[in-house]
Order: sequence, then structure tokens, then C-alpha cells
Amino acid sequence: MNDKDIRALMIRQLGQIAPDVPFDTVDPDADLRDEFDIDSMDFLTLITALGKELGLSMPETDYDQMRSFVGLQRYLSSHVT
Repeated sequence: MNDKDIRALMIRQLGQIAPDVPFDTVDPDADLRDEFDIDSMDFLTLITALGKELGLSMPETDYDQMRSFVGLQRYLSSHVT
């Protein structure tokens, strides 16, 4: 899976959680929770869904690396085989 595929997957999953947020207005470096107005349970749902789809275990200790859209994409890209 390449970066483009990962980005598309992230957008699809975020669209499930925050369908009213237009992606073209989102700051990719800002905190996902703020940009998408999601709470900690929504964030956990996102991480769980992405992990399940990609076959990844994403420990809570890594969550700081996934705070922004760019950070999450970078994390996923570096862990997908």
C-alpha cells in the first residue's frame, strides 16, 4: 500500500466519523481531534478501524505520533509492510 492509498483510507475512515467536515479546509498539521471535532472515543474508533483494515497493532504509546493527519499518515506509512 502506498502513501496515496493510505491517505484515501484515512479520508474514508475520517468521513465515517466526521461526515460534515470538508477535507479541503482541514489543516493537515493540526490536531485531528480539533480539526474534525472528534472526541477521544472517536479517535480510538478511527485508530481501531485503520489498524484492523491495515492489519496493524497500534499501541496507545504511539498515539502521540498520530495526533495530526500528516503524523498519522507518516505513522501508517512507516508501519505498513
